[in-house]
Parts: sequence; C-alpha cells; structure tokens
Amino acid sequence: MTAEWISAVATAGTFVVILASAIAALVQLRHMRGSNQIVALTECRETMESAEFGDALAFVSYELPKRLSDPAEVGRLLAIPFVDEYRAIGTVGNFFESMGVFVKNGIIDKDIACDVWSGVVLRNWEALAPIVEFLRGRTSEALWENFEYLAVLASQFLVEHPSSYPLGFPRMPKDRTLVESRAESSTP
Repeated sequence: MTAEWISAVATAGTFVVILASAIAALVQLRHMRGSNQIVALTECRETMESAEFGDALAFVSYELPKRLSDPAEVGRLLAIPFVDEYRAIGTVGNFFESMGVFVKNGIIDKDIACDVWSGVVLRNWEALAPIVEFLRGRTSEALWENFEYLAVLASQFLVEHPSSYPLGFPRMPKDRTLVESRAESSTP
C-alpha cells in the first residue's frame, strides 16, 4: 500500500469519526431541548397549582367580569399599578405573557400547551380583554401580546380539537351510579 492510500484511508476514517461525533451532538441537543421543555412545563404547572396563583385565577376568571359591570369598581381596577385584590390582574396577565413567550420561541411545544391549558388561557384572556384594550391605549400597544398570541393558538386548537381524547380510541364504560343516585334523591 502506498503512502497516498494510507493517507486517503486515514482521512476517510477521520471523516467518519467527525460525522459520528456530529450526529451524537445533534441527538444530545435534541434530548437537552426535551429536558428544557419538561422543566418549563413543570414550572408552569407548579405555578398554576399554587394557592396564590389559584386565587388570582379565580378572581380574574369569575369575580373580575362581575366587577367590570360596576362603574364605581372600574375606576379602581384600572388604576396602575394594580392594588389590593386587583394585583391578580397583573399576576395572571404576566404569567400567561411568559407562557406565550415560551410557546412562541419553541421552549414549550404549542400543541402540548394548548392541550393542557387552552381552556384556562381562553377563559382568562376573555376576562382580561377589556382591560388589555384599555391599558394598551394608555400604556403600550404591545402589552401582553404573547398572552394574546397564546389565546389565539388556544382558540384555534379548540376548534381543531373539540375533545382532547384521541379520535377513534375506545373509552371506558360509563359509571352512572352517582348521577342516578342524585336523580333519585331529587325526585319526590
């Protein structure tokens, strides 16, 4: 074997080693991205399950719409910075703004986020939409744009997936014992 052949074989061997290293690096990056997504999803879930955030969600989702119909309350709740119980507005809006950034930038997969949280995202966007519109006119048109983006994705997801249950997959038998016992107890 000549020196040229030995050099060619060594070069080819080096190329194979570099190619294998590059493939291994890409696989590792993919696993790291998955790990980062798991961390982000866990953080979002833990925040949403916290008592403080749960109280803020309940206020924004159910109490705030009632207060928006009271002109005396509207003046209080539109004061910036938000004070007292109205801090819940900022807490909820800022949380979903951050989640929207994660989804927009691919840190959290949009289908996973929408499958898990589309209902709560839309309910809170709808509750905050009048306030967002008012505040955008006073402060910044960019206020909570990523929250809005997330709400649009959630809305589209719900149209495309009216049920999160896999289409055509069998379901468990229904257990109607509680429904029937309640119906019997309410019948005279």
